[in-house]
Amino acid sequence: MPTGNTTSDKRFAGRRAVITGGGSGIGLCVAARLAAEGAAVCLWDTNQASLDRARKTIGPDTVGSIVDVTDWSAVDAAAIAVRERFGGIDILVCSAGVTGPNVPLWDYPVDAWRAVMDVNVNGLFHCNRAVVPHMLRGGYGRIVNIASVAGKEGNPMASAYSASKAAVIGLTKSLGKELAQKNVTVNAVTPAAVKTAIFDQMSQTHIDYMLSKIPMGRFGTVDEIAALVCWLASTECSFTTGAIFDASGGRSTY
Repeated sequence: MPTGNTTSDKRFAGRRAVITGGGSGIGLCVAARLAAEGAAVCLWDTNQASLDRARKTIGPDTVGSIVDVTDWSAVDAAAIAVRERFGGIDILVCSAGVTGPNVPLWDYPVDAWRAVMDVNVNGLFHCNRAVVPHMLRGGYGRIVNIASVAGKEGNPMASAYSASKAAVIGLTKSLGKELAQKNVTVNAVTPAAVKTAIFDQMSQTHIDYMLSKIPMGRFGTVDEIAALVCWLASTECSFTTGAIFDASGGRSTY
């Protein structure tokens, strides 16, 4: 279980944050750390039980909302609700994602391909699109999109996931340039494999393959990824936008 941050530093005091996929994994750990450092936090997830557990982990002041990121109307309404409740939105961390099956492209089920793209690409687009106007209204914003090293290198038997995360990288670079003079930064993190519940969607063969590609010989931890995400979400990250940050245990080659 993620522990969040035990520091007394309140660098996010007064900030309002939305974390998608916030009920578990990287999203939950990021949310816990943001809250521990003073942020008002709203978690978006599709699993009510996960949201309930997350609120117990982080604290009763944490807001949890059922939001299907593939539904533009639902995302837009959820963003408006956060603005009305918190008075604005300063931080968006897009951590919601699915892996899809581990099969060759020529055997990839068409419906499964579309489902991966709908969550990982369209869902992330919806969240970025919905939140940016509120950040522009407030004159400040930090967006962190969770991509993957698979989006840089392409994992075999994971064509949809790899393609979707490559799209996240491209979207992040584009939006970062569009907002470069608006005091809103947009960056992405490309982790190698981090052992979370998402592993339940993968075959053991694929998990073993991912581990074999990491020079450090281990998977990342949610706390390690959260530390990087929270810097990107802070005021300290003021001269970096449209950038992609590796957290890959030495795997990334560019």
